[in-house]
Amino acid sequence: MNPALPTRDELFAILDGVKDPEVPVISVVELGIVRDARADAAGVTVTITPTYSGCPAMHTIEQDIRAALAERGLSRVTIETVHAPAWTTEWIGPAAREKLRAFGIAPPGAVEQGGLVTLTRRRAPVACPYCGSRDTELRSEFGSTACKAIHVCRACRQPFDEFKPL
Repeated sequence: MNPALPTRDELFAILDGVKDPEVPVISVVELGIVRDARADAAGVTVTITPTYSGCPAMHTIEQDIRAALAERGLSRVTIETVHAPAWTTEWIGPAAREKLRAFGIAPPGAVEQGGLVTLTRRRAPVACPYCGSRDTELRSEFGSTACKAIHVCRACRQPFDEFKPL
């Protein structure tokens, strides 16, 4: 007798334990990287979308997904990477945005109409995740990773990352 195959919800619950290696307070499910998961007689298939095409964390994320499933006895794993539709910060839910803020990273703002990211010297101030002030200054469009920018709060003088809206 074969044990019952895990449901999509059960697989997502397992994968919710896989943390983003660059921001370990949120899971790959909360980030919206995991698009789908299904199990059948051939094994488990997990569909993922990278946050951007050159994301260096994707290899680690794939290894961590395989390890989390293997811990539950699910060793036959196929990971499918899809690029369309492209990942967007709109896939990050409110609870994950609050986790980012509590971790000291300003959550992404709304994606502009058309979904195009433009680098400009003028943009709306980002709220400081520490004190909430909007009296902040962009110091660099590129932070510790390409998906973050560096800001400094003039009120509390704290530097912080912003997860850029994409």
